[in-house]
Amino acid sequence: MTSVEFYYNDLWSRTLQSISDSKQIRPEEFDLYFNDSRLINISEKGAEVVVPAFINYSLMLQHKPLIEDCLKELLGQYVEVKIILEENLSKTLNSIHNEYFDKEIDPKQNFGNFVVGKSNIQAQLAARTCAGNLGLVYNPLFIYGNSGLGKTHLLNAIGNQVLSDFPNKKIGFISGHGFIEALNKARKAEVVDRFKESFYDLDLLLVDDIQFIAGKSWTQEVFFSIFNTLVNDRKQICITADRTPDDINGMEKRIISRFNQGLNVNIESPEYETSIRILEMKIANNVSVNEKVDEEVLSYIATNFSQDVRSLEGAINRLLFYYINFNFDHEDHITLKLAYEAFKDQITENKNELSISKIKKVVCDYYNLTSKQIASSTRTKNIAIPRHIAMYLCRKLIDAPYKEIGNEFGKRDHSTVISACEKVESLIKSDPSYLKAIDEIKKKLN
Repeated sequence: MTSVEFYYNDLWSRTLQSISDSKQIRPEEFDLYFNDSRLINISEKGAEVVVPAFINYSLMLQHKPLIEDCLKELLGQYVEVKIILEENLSKTLNSIHNEYFDKEIDPKQNFGNFVVGKSNIQAQLAARTCAGNLGLVYNPLFIYGNSGLGKTHLLNAIGNQVLSDFPNKKIGFISGHGFIEALNKARKAEVVDRFKESFYDLDLLLVDDIQFIAGKSWTQEVFFSIFNTLVNDRKQICITADRTPDDINGMEKRIISRFNQGLNVNIESPEYETSIRILEMKIANNVSVNEKVDEEVLSYIATNFSQDVRSLEGAINRLLFYYINFNFDHEDHITLKLAYEAFKDQITENKNELSISKIKKVVCDYYNLTSKQIASSTRTKNIAIPRHIAMYLCRKLIDAPYKEIGNEFGKRDHSTVISACEKVESLIKSDPSYLKAIDEIKKKLN
């Protein structure tokens, strides 16, 4: 029972006692028709009292002035009482939940099939920790990153782990957009407070794409109320968004502050090795082509389509489609030649757009760095040299403008990029190891 529910129960218990003490209702009538009532909400619109049957509704309605007087005596102010049939309330709320709050946990998305790499290990570890310690650590857990990187997968994985370890725990899963729609319907039906209360008995609330409630002040107010109640009652909340809390324009500062009080972790585009493992897993799950894809084909796809997991999945689907329908050489396995043919249009279209990010990504993978590290202001040798090499390759291989390269590497000015390129050219001439590293990076790019 939440603190709000406890208050309502206590207040209504004292109100009923006051009604009974008034002697205006016969004891047998009171026992039959008043004791089963319950107070579910008090707001500026009045007090909502739920009764189980129509006869209870009729008799309590007759004595509504008495009920309001007794409630006024306890509260110190007049509050209009609204009598509601349990059946009507339940129908309305069930309709809302069935339509919007019905995002079921996907049993196919669990921790076992979530491929872990440098790009997502923090988010995966935090998600596992939350699943095993509901409400005790990292509350809320806020996972952010671009679309298609596995944020929703982790929410489902948390839910599945809790269902497995704690079968009696109550879990709610809703999207930001679904929350808006459900709340609007609850407002039209005048059951907003009851809608809020429907969240309070949850042990775990999973919210996907919270950024959709930004700019909607009333929606944020309701969410803020639900959020505070759950966190105060040590109920776990896990949230995803496409950006950090501070970067969500239109989100109230008090909500951003609450998000920041927990743990914020991000998911980045999968690095080369993780992309390879994702592809291997996707192929292993496809019996018709398992063990039929050459290793160099996986490398080719990982290099060109690893901006997110969905792109990798789409590339695999495209490759399989092409193999089944256009394998004119009747190869018994998928070759690099066939992959070139399958993706020639897509790679050509994306070449200019993706080249700088691709070079940066491959260099990061080669030196075991993240994209944030290589674009940071850090000047230590282990980061500065890879940064210089990446800038050099962007200039050398695709002739990207100095200004554009500088913007991609922490908004540096063109003179910094020129200096970096000159340093690398000098190092190549004086130290064979640099030339070797650059040749190996070029092979990965090709």
